Amino acid sequence: MLEREEIQRVVISCNDFAEAEKRKLEAITAINSAIRHGVAAETIEELINPEAQLPIVYQTAANLYQTELFSLQIQGAKAGLGHEELSVAVEMLSAVAVLNEVLDTKDPQAVTEQLSDSPLGFSNMDHDNLHRYADTLISLRANSLSRGLEFLTWNDVQKTIDTVNLQVHEEHERIIAISEINEALSYGDPNQTLSALLLPTAKLQGVNPATAKHYHDVLQNTKLIICKSSGDESAVLWLNQIQEGVHTANQDEEEALTLAGAVADINREVVAGDSQITLQALQSPLPGLRGVLSECADTYQTQLGQRQDLNVTTAGSSDSVWVKHQIKGGYDYYYNLENREGTWEEPEDFTHNSTQLSREEIQSVVGSVTAEYNREQLWLANEALVTQLQARVRGYLVRRAHAQRLDFLRQQEPHVVRLQASWKGYKQRKIYKDRINVLQSNVGTVVKLQSFVKMWRAKSKYSQRLQYFKDHEKDIVKIQAFLKANKARDDYRTLTGAQDPPLSVVRKFVHLLEQSSLDLLEEQEVTRLREEVVTKIRSNQQMEKDLNLMDIKIGLLVKNRITLQDVVSHSKKLTVKKSKEELAAGDRQGIKALSKDKRKKLEAYQHLFYLLQTNPSYLAKLIFQMPQNKSTKFMDTVIFTLYNYASNQREEYLLLKLFKTALEEEIKSKVDQIQDIVTGNPTVIKMVVSFNRGARGHNTLRQLLAPVVKEIIEDKGLGINTNPVEVYKAWVNQLETNTGEASKLPYEVTPDQAMSHEEVRAKLESSSQALRTATDKVLNSIVSSLDNIPYGMRYVAKVLKNSLHEKFPDATEDELLKIVGNLLYYRYMNPAIVAPDGFDIIDMSAGGQLHSDQRRNLGSVAKMLQHAAANKLFEGENAHMTPMNNYISQTYQKFRVFFQAACDVPEPEEKFNVDEYSDMVTLCKPVIYISIDEIINTHSLVLEHLEAISPDHNDLLHELLQDLGDMPDVEALLGEGVVDPNNPNKESTLSQLAKTQISLSLTNKFELLEGDDKDTKGLMMKTKKLIMDVIRIQPGDTLPETLETPASGRQEREHAKVVELRAVQDAQAPEGLKSSQAVLEDRQLPLEQKKRKILRNLRTLEQAGLVTTGNKYQDLINDISKDIRYQRRYRQRRKAELVKLQQTLSALNSKTAFYQDQTNYYDTYIRTCLDNLNRKNARRSIKLDRKVEEKGSKKWKHQSLKYTAARLHEKGVILEIEGLQTNQFKNVMFDISPSEEVGDFEVKAKFMGVEMEKVQLHFQDLLQLQYDGVAVMKMFDKAKVNVNLLIFLLNKKFYGK
Repeated sequence: MLEREEIQRVVISCNDFAEAEKRKLEAITAINSAIRHGVAAETIEELINPEAQLPIVYQTAANLYQTELFSLQIQGAKAGLGHEELSVAVEMLSAVAVLNEVLDTKDPQAVTEQLSDSPLGFSNMDHDNLHRYADTLISLRANSLSRGLEFLTWNDVQKTIDTVNLQVHEEHERIIAISEINEALSYGDPNQTLSALLLPTAKLQGVNPATAKHYHDVLQNTKLIICKSSGDESAVLWLNQIQEGVHTANQDEEEALTLAGAVADINREVVAGDSQITLQALQSPLPGLRGVLSECADTYQTQLGQRQDLNVTTAGSSDSVWVKHQIKGGYDYYYNLENREGTWEEPEDFTHNSTQLSREEIQSVVGSVTAEYNREQLWLANEALVTQLQARVRGYLVRRAHAQRLDFLRQQEPHVVRLQASWKGYKQRKIYKDRINVLQSNVGTVVKLQSFVKMWRAKSKYSQRLQYFKDHEKDIVKIQAFLKANKARDDYRTLTGAQDPPLSVVRKFVHLLEQSSLDLLEEQEVTRLREEVVTKIRSNQQMEKDLNLMDIKIGLLVKNRITLQDVVSHSKKLTVKKSKEELAAGDRQGIKALSKDKRKKLEAYQHLFYLLQTNPSYLAKLIFQMPQNKSTKFMDTVIFTLYNYASNQREEYLLLKLFKTALEEEIKSKVDQIQDIVTGNPTVIKMVVSFNRGARGHNTLRQLLAPVVKEIIEDKGLGINTNPVEVYKAWVNQLETNTGEASKLPYEVTPDQAMSHEEVRAKLESSSQALRTATDKVLNSIVSSLDNIPYGMRYVAKVLKNSLHEKFPDATEDELLKIVGNLLYYRYMNPAIVAPDGFDIIDMSAGGQLHSDQRRNLGSVAKMLQHAAANKLFEGENAHMTPMNNYISQTYQKFRVFFQAACDVPEPEEKFNVDEYSDMVTLCKPVIYISIDEIINTHSLVLEHLEAISPDHNDLLHELLQDLGDMPDVEALLGEGVVDPNNPNKESTLSQLAKTQISLSLTNKFELLEGDDKDTKGLMMKTKKLIMDVIRIQPGDTLPETLETPASGRQEREHAKVVELRAVQDAQAPEGLKSSQAVLEDRQLPLEQKKRKILRNLRTLEQAGLVTTGNKYQDLINDISKDIRYQRRYRQRRKAELVKLQQTLSALNSKTAFYQDQTNYYDTYIRTCLDNLNRKNARRSIKLDRKVEEKGSKKWKHQSLKYTAARLHEKGVILEIEGLQTNQFKNVMFDISPSEEVGDFEVKAKFMGVEMEKVQLHFQDLLQLQYDGVAVMKMFDKAKVNVNLLIFLLNKKFYGK
């Protein structure tokens, strides 16, 4: 008995089946209706209805289904297609659609598989021809697409299969026919060969049964040639060779018939006896005769007739109608003279007609006749040459006879000469005797004539000599100038080299001590350029600080740490320029005002800064009394300002003295171990490097490093990476990106694990080789440019080495040279290599920056050179670089020689030719350009640390500080009332005015006035100037002789002219270059009064022990010669300083222009930010206004991607999801859709259809992670995603890559 539940289950099952059948019939009806409507989209929609229970349907083939089913529907019943018909048709059409898609791939293997496996039901398919079917269908598919046909139908494919089968069958039949032809050739029977050639399956063209014999011969000959060339006796002819043989035989038939007819015509015309008609026959192109000339027509006729007669005589007469000809290839051709037909087979009872000349015999006759005619014409054309040849032969015979006669005379020459000599001797003796007789009879007349001739010769010789001198006057002047120059050089060598140069020599060069107008102009130009250079340096430094601060503010703006208004506010500061009135404020009022108190204060500061500048011990001690942060600012501003950034040799000399003193003090007091220089940050070292990398040393670093750094940067193929882990990660990323599959290799590895891979080792080896090459380039540039390194850097390196050796006498040479290398390379050059854009080594456009690969290349080279300079080998964490240790040691040896040579420099006194007289001889006093704020800070620091820098209260510094009094404020130095007391921004205004620059002319307070005779040094200077005025006018071998000899009136007048000219020149000189009143008074004295004053001064100096009459005051003369030598060196240095200042100013202007470009770039960036902000606000308001309007509108949106987590896990994109098992991934759906911004995607996560989270994904961030070597990232803080495969997926789906 059935249970109730079982019965109910059966009933439900039957009901379901009936309901499904009903829905199936409805679906079939809907399909038939859609097919009748003729809309492919509706038809395909109904076909894919699952209730129709039809096989799989492809939407892309909608038109195919519509067309074929509609045709089938028309052919069937009116009720439409039934389910079974539709199932069979749809199954077949789906297979055809798939076949079309496979054909589009153009993969023959896939096509053959589809034809074999799919239920297409094609008839007559031969599996041996599947590849032929595939190739033909692929070609047919391409042609149909080009004609605009969307699909190949089932009938098209079946027709193609039938066509291929027919082609294969025909090819098989043809092969059989070719085999029969080859067999017939083997039998040697022409008729059998002809039968084989005529086979219809062979499909040969142009076969003529009459030519059977020749076909057989030609093909047999071709076969023999092929067997011989291939070395295979069993070789057979192929179809193309047989067809070619048939064509060749047919062509031979035509040529043979034409030739035989033409030869027969020629024989007939020769027998007729008409030479012109015979000539026409010979000239016809049919027989192919060569060299036929119309001039020889009669001769041709005669010779050919004779040849025919000769043949008859030799062979006898014959009446045969057959003639045999041999054509090319050696084949015999038989021609009938009566019916003018030919055959290849020998006729029965064949007899050759001997009266007929062959083509070869005719050509022989024609050739001989033509050659004879040409030879005759050649002699006639060269008759003149023959005549000339005969004349030359006759000439030769005459010359030979003449030569024989001359030979006879030469044999008789001694006898002829003896006869001629006897006759000439007799004649000469007779003439001589007659002349002697005439002279003896006229002796008186001869003497008188001789006297006149001698007188005339003497006058002529004198006139010629005088004219010679006149003609060579310029040369004589040059010789005299050369002699005078030699004398002047000898005198100058005496002046510079002799221990006691004589007064006569000093007198010749004493005029060099006079200051010309050119000297004044050059001094003015040097002063002006120095002021511009110092001002420009300070301006550039301030601009650089402002730009660096702007960099920071823009970075904070990008990170939303500050507002845009803060950046705009700072940007306005970059464009504010000080007015000329503000810069000149210190010159019109304040400390430089025209009042006694202000003047006294000004002179006191001039005295103070002169003492600080010329005595380096004060500043050296002051540097170490301040904290590190204050000392750095003090060095960057006050110290370099005090020395005018070493803009001339005097100030560079003094600055180097400060560096030396400060460095020795720092080593003495703060360095306990020799390595403290390397591990610490010595203040003086930092100051020296900062100065030499600044405006003064910038050009040097640029010349030294710019070419090689630029070459490394521009080398696009250079990629240096010696980190095995980074190389490993880059390799793995590249594999995943190329394949689109997750790598099975781990992402996090140790250096040893990374080095275990051959690809990593190969890349590291390549990088190491490139690193050696690049390092060698930089090293060679450095070691070959020793002379380009600033003297100051080399001198400080020398002081550093000597000071360390003095404090640590046990230190080895290598230890000391490593310290020198730390200064010269690591601190001075290394930062410029690592960041060439930051140190202006290379030109960069505003906003431009180096690529990270370029920076890594430069950093690798710098690291290698750093290890080499310190001779530090790779070990520990850098163990993978140990193969480079040998290279490090070799490079260190080159550096060692370089560091030793760098320390080999002279002392500054020798380098700059500076001594105690330097400041006394210069035209103008040293000038510095310093701000009010810097004056106050320096005064404050000196007062604060006075006991430390000058413990002796009797020191000169204490006296100068007493003269200055209390420390002034800004208003005291700028002038009272410079700022309105009621101004609410008084403090900020004063802070701004404190940056006002003024110029101070430095003077030495402790140098007494020149008019005070008690000052022996000043008296010595005055006396020398007076002596120079006297010896320049009045001669004398010694100074006492010159002073004791009275001056003549002419000498007094000459002296007065010199004094007057000097007064005019001094009146035209600028204020700072005018002579003092005391000097003017002494120089305006008459010559005799000057001599008396000189004598008084000499007695005073002699009492002081400075001079003595024992050597005739030679000490004074020696001092004057020293002044002359120094004045010359000073002029040379001034010219060099002018050039250097102009170059420095040009470089500073370029740097200013670069900073200005950066400022403009920042302005443009800020304006863009403001414009974008305004546009966003405007766009936001527009969106609010038009929200309702846009609600109903539709915008096209890129199709989104939907993947389950399980599918993405299979692709390797998702690695894991925290808190979720792998078998639950199918319940998680990811929806990836592009946003309106290009490169941005929105990723939504749904669990069981419920939206959980969404995140914005930026494609640029993914690329940055890939570049940084990050292989795995987190999404939604839960899902771990493979970065490389996610990029691959997005590229493939959205960008078609």
